[in-house]
Parts: sequence; C-alpha cells; structure tokens
Amino acid sequence: MNINKKEKYEFQSETKQLLNLMIHSLYSNKEIFIRELISNASDAIDKMRFKLLSQKINNKNYKMRIRIIINKEERKIIISDNGIGMKKNEIINNLGVIASSGTRRFLESLPNNNINNNQLIGKFGVGFYSAFIVSDKVIVKTKHIDEINENNGIMWESSGKGNYFIKKINKIKNGTDVELYLKKEENQFLEEWKLREIINKYSDHISIPIEIQEYDKIKKNQSWKQINKAKALWTLNKSEIKEHEYKEFYQNITKDINEPLTWIHNKVEGIHEYISLLYIPSKLTWNILDQENKKNGLKLYVKKIYIMDDANQFLPNYLRFIKGILDTDNLPLNISREILQENHITTVLKTSLTKKVLKLIHLLSLEKNEKYKIFWKEFGLIFKEGIVEDIKNQERIASLLRFTSIKNNSKEQTLSLDQYINNMHEKQNKIYFLIADNYNTAITSPHLEIFYKNNIDVLLLSDKIDDWMMNYLIEFKGKKFQSINKIDQNSENLFNNSNKNIIITPEIEKFLNKIKTILKEKVQSVQLSTRLIKSPTILIADKNNISPQMSKLFIAAGQKIPPTKYTFEININHPLIIKIMNIQDNTINDWIHMLFNQALLSEHGTLENPNDFIKIINKLLIKY
Repeated sequence: MNINKKEKYEFQSETKQLLNLMIHSLYSNKEIFIRELISNASDAIDKMRFKLLSQKINNKNYKMRIRIIINKEERKIIISDNGIGMKKNEIINNLGVIASSGTRRFLESLPNNNINNNQLIGKFGVGFYSAFIVSDKVIVKTKHIDEINENNGIMWESSGKGNYFIKKINKIKNGTDVELYLKKEENQFLEEWKLREIINKYSDHISIPIEIQEYDKIKKNQSWKQINKAKALWTLNKSEIKEHEYKEFYQNITKDINEPLTWIHNKVEGIHEYISLLYIPSKLTWNILDQENKKNGLKLYVKKIYIMDDANQFLPNYLRFIKGILDTDNLPLNISREILQENHITTVLKTSLTKKVLKLIHLLSLEKNEKYKIFWKEFGLIFKEGIVEDIKNQERIASLLRFTSIKNNSKEQTLSLDQYINNMHEKQNKIYFLIADNYNTAITSPHLEIFYKNNIDVLLLSDKIDDWMMNYLIEFKGKKFQSINKIDQNSENLFNNSNKNIIITPEIEKFLNKIKTILKEKVQSVQLSTRLIKSPTILIADKNNISPQMSKLFIAAGQKIPPTKYTFEININHPLIIKIMNIQDNTINDWIHMLFNQALLSEHGTLENPNDFIKIINKLLIKY
C-alpha cells in the first residue's frame, strides 16, 4: 500500500445494520463512547506491557499513558494511547467487522429492529463503534510495535455509513489515536469539565494514567495533567472503596449496563498469594450459554500485568457466569492457556476461588432473599451443572439449589432442600421428586395423588437438565432421593389408602390377566394400584429404567434406546375401570389399548403413533 493512496472497503451487512441501530438507540446514553474508547486504549497498553515483559524487551523508558486532546476550532476530540497498536489486517478485523457470528443471530432475533439501550449494551457491548453516536467522522491513526519504519502507520477513516477507507501514513511512535469529528449538536463534549466528569464517573480506576491537555496560564503553554486515580481498584483495601466504585468498576470491565447482584473482594497471602474481585451479574449475558465472545468474563493479571480475558481455567464451568479480576504473583508472565491447564498453581487457585464463590452464593441465599430469587432465575440452570461437575462440593451446591413442590402453589423455584427436610412427614426418610416435561404436566400428574392425600411433599422438576442432574444427586444430608415415577416398595408404609385392603377376587384376577394378554410385550406386569385416587391407570417404571425425559434426549441425539416396559397399575375403584370390567363384546381390546395409551400419554407427553389412538377413541365414541 502506497502512502496517501486510499483503499475503500465495505462494512459487512450486519455491521451496517447494528451500527445504524446503535447510533439511533443509544443516543440518550451517548457519553459511554468515552468509557468505551478509554477501555480500548487501556487494553492496548496492557497488551504492550505484556509484550515488553514476556519478551524481556527493555522497557525502562516506557511510560504508559492515555491522552485526551480537545480541539474546539476543528470540533475534534483525540483519544491517544501508546499501546501495542494495530497492523492493517488487525484494523480490518477489529474495525471493519462489528462482532462475531453471534451478531447475525442477534439481529435476526429483533422484531423490526425494536431494541432498547439496555439490550444493545448488555447483549453486545458497543466498543469502538460508540464513537459514531456523537461523531460525523472518525479517523484512527495507528502503528504496531512490530513495525519499525515510520511509514508503516495505518489510517482508518469512516463516516459510519456503509464503507471505510484505509491508507498508509507516516507515524513515528507505536500506539493509536482515535480522532472524533463531533456532530454540530455535541458541543458539550468539547468542554474539558464535561470530559473530566465522564472519566471520573466511568474510568477513574483504570490503572493507566489518563491525561488531558490544558493551558497553563502562568507558564503560558500547554501541559498534561492526570485526571484519574490510575490505581487498579482491586489492589486497594476494601475499606478504601465505596459501593458505587465497586459497581462502576464492574460496569467498566464487563460492559454491562446493569449493576452486579453482589461481589466478593479478597486478598490472600501465604504460599499462593493472589487478589480476587469476583462479581455475580444481575442478568444472564447474551453469550453465556453458547460460549461465544467471552471476553468480559474472569480476567487474569500477573503482578498487576494483564495476561488474558476469559481465564476460565480458574473456575469450574458451572460458575462461568462469574466475572471479575484474578491477580496473582505466582504465575510466569509468559504463561499460555495450554500451560495453565497443567499448572499446579492453577488447580490450587481454582479450588480456592470456587470455595469463595460458593460462600458468596451461600451468603446471598441467607441475607438477601429477593436477590437470591434473581440469582436463581438467571443462573439456576447453569449452577445445576455443578451437581454433576463438582462432586467434591456437591452437598454445598445441593444446599443452594431451589425447587418448586406440590406445597409451593407456584412454579417459582424457591424451596431449598433444607426446607424440604425440615417439613418432612414424621415417618418419611426419603426426598421425593417427580420429573416431567413442564410444570403443568408435573402438577397434574397422577403420580402425585397418593402424596396429596397423605400430605407428603414432592419436588417438581421440569428443567431439561434435571433428569441428568438427578442421576448424580443420590442423597442430601443422609436422605436419599426417590423418583415417584419409579417403583419404591419401601415407601408404601407411608401411605394411607383404602386400595391396600382390596381382595383380589377371581373376577379381578381374570380382568388383570386379560389386560396382560391384550397388551402382551408392551408391559412388564399388570397389577392393582395402591397409589391412585382419581385416575384410572398409571405407568410405573422399574428403578433401573431410563426416564421418558432422558429417552427423549438420547433420541434427539440420534441414539437408539431399548423400549421401556412398565408396570401397568389399575385403579379398581375408578368408574371407568368398573365399566370396562363389565364389557363382554370384542371392543374390550380397544378399551384396554385406550387405557394404556392414556397412561402412556400422561407419562411421556407423546405417543409413538397418535393416529392409532385417535382411531380407537373415535371408534369407541361412535359405538357408545
């Protein structure tokens, strides 16, 4: 590329779309462009420091700084850093593409581009492009530290309307200058006091000095004056930090407009020294489930030097919603992700941080009930993974789970296992639960009838992860878990049911045998039910059988599973059963299949061949 020769590029289509959305949607919160551009400058300087230290380059003369220049005549603000800079390909990748593959899905999910400020900032993180909220034109001049020649600088220019230009320029020093040519109505940002106010609000604890150019009336010249504290917040004593500063720091490092739910700040001394500042967000971020673009998760620093974003090696996967800072002296500056995986110190720190986060969640559950409801609503599904993933802390995690139950009178999950145990029936020695596809199916299940009658509570589980989780959650504080979908002879003595005393007459035995003959291999056995009160039939699985919910997951994954054979239980006192017992014609086969399919539909929510079931129903309706 020749000096002064411009190359024209088109923004990607989704970049244009999101850029237009941002300019119009974030106008009421436009001052964030300062926060975003200073954050980018800070990241560039962190990368510069890391390169100098890890490659053992002499850095005695390197004084990191971010500078802000106001030019009222040209209606221009310049935000300048002496960070690592960018090469041409980095400029195109970083400034020509607004996001990852998730952007298109995000845009497609918006009905008629209808979005509010919180969604756009919270779901995307506006970054560099926030400059166009207040600017008619943006020029970026940059030079990468690896470029030796003066003429290897790059200039990027755009008005944010579909295309941008790149050309080579002369630039002596590495770093990046972002020049904003302000719109006519944005005069306030040409005032030094306004920029100071915004920087103090959003960027006071950026660990890099932020300097503003001002006129010295005595010396009659321009000088640079530092306007932020420039000390990393996490290195301060907790007593020195105000609550609003913790919240603002969280918003600065995560690009989340929402305040955090809670946080924990620790300085650990000893063999393995570290400082951690860990936050629980108040909202599930857009990318947390699909694992994309996790830049704003846990950030790793070594000796206050930035190393990497998304340092997920230091927390288990079920705590991936945690955001914040880990700063340790015990790791080398040039450590890679691969080395981290095998490093003993990583394991020690992971164990320690996990305990601290679980303690934080425990304290939240004890002290702030409404906040814990928010935590569970946002992160409960992810947190449940810990039952499977973290066997060592399983009981502690289990104590923090929340459920609904038949006594809860709501599908809101607010009941803890400790509360369940405290309210158990005097003869009860197990924790009963029912797994179903959804809450409405669960709460109306015939499996619950005997429990309602005997005033015994049952946990209702309807999240997709629940069946998988319950395969690992065997007991809690000495109480075993028991699925009421499955056979459990030891629980029969809890129930008071008149069906227990029914004598199996020859007529009843004949009817049961007839059902067995008609259904053949579809059932394992047929017997009278001691658990049904209002329903005519029910299917009970063997304790070793795969549940219907797990079966669906296997089938969806393309795996074949053997058919489940149930025990088919009959409520001999139900009017429908009494009527069918007295049928003497050849429709008895249809009646029995109808009963079985009803029970199967109740258990599975679906039938393998619903058309056959419909034909049977229609046939019986016509005849009777």
